[in-house]
Amino acid sequence: METDGKLSTGQDLGEAIKAVDAATGDYPAYYMINCAHPDHFNSVLESGEPWLQRLRGLRSNASRMSHAELDNAEELDDGNPAELGRQYADIRRINPQINVVGGCCGTDHRHIEHIYRASMAPA
Repeated sequence: METDGKLSTGQDLGEAIKAVDAATGDYPAYYMINCAHPDHFNSVLESGEPWLQRLRGLRSNASRMSHAELDNAEELDDGNPAELGRQYADIRRINPQINVVGGCCGTDHRHIEHIYRASMAPA
């Protein structure tokens, strides 16, 4: 997802999920968000739309940078591991169906530890 909460094609995540489900008879077991910081998609997750129940996984970037900024960065932006863990906890409070979690660009064992602790807390 891009910093505006849309896919790189400009399509809304919900519209993409609904289109794939319609074309495949709901074949995918679930969907995931990958390679984006929670700040880029939080507003999407707070919408309360029914399609959100199809979203079960999350692998966030550590950095708030856009994909273009990350591609051109000379140093790794590893963000804030504790903050990322808190963001996962907040996401799971609103979306308890999300139970496949991990990290993507810029994450390491510190981030995973905080994500794990946040994910083990009751949703």
